[in-house]
Amino acid sequence: MTFLSDQNLDQGKQISILQPGDIAVPKRVQDLVRLFNDAFVVAEKTELVSGGEEPIYLPPVSSDALAKIVSTSDYFSSALHEVSHWCIAGEKRRKQVDYGYWYEPDGRDIATQALFEKVEVKPQALEWIFSKACGVKFRLSVDNVALPELTPSPTFIEAVVRQANLYISQGMPARGQMFVNALVAFYGTEQCFIEKPVFTASRLS
Repeated sequence: MTFLSDQNLDQGKQISILQPGDIAVPKRVQDLVRLFNDAFVVAEKTELVSGGEEPIYLPPVSSDALAKIVSTSDYFSSALHEVSHWCIAGEKRRKQVDYGYWYEPDGRDIATQALFEKVEVKPQALEWIFSKACGVKFRLSVDNVALPELTPSPTFIEAVVRQANLYISQGMPARGQMFVNALVAFYGTEQCFIEKPVFTASRLS
């Protein structure tokens, strides 16, 4: 399968994949929201909501309320990334705002950036698999706009590649696998997963 550049993806544009025999499916965050909510609103009492100013996870405020995963604007990749965090978070984490994770905003120094990369390995590895299931290119994120020249460290790249391959060979978190199954069925990317895909650093360039 050929991956397209993410250019315009994060502007809510419809990006199509054209392969012989394929039906091009537009890439719209509304579809991710529907697919996620169909799978998890009842089963996990959690809904995905796009259009937020900032991404955040909000636990339920009462026993009959839904938890909310809020992704930024209508950005396709933001929705995939926020879902990946939710799929990894355990039950105790899902009772806390943003799972109780440490987060340092833009302007992180090198040492703090290294800590950020350490906690982002599993979410970004799972997001990479989600992206493959959608048929879009995955872009490894350092999430540090204040340092635009900053690129992912070799250690971070190696760790994400290793984790993505471990998820494929040894299994993903259960909710992650459920979401992958929904994405593959909707976007028609079954061919990519007939044989276990291999994730390599070259695919991140």
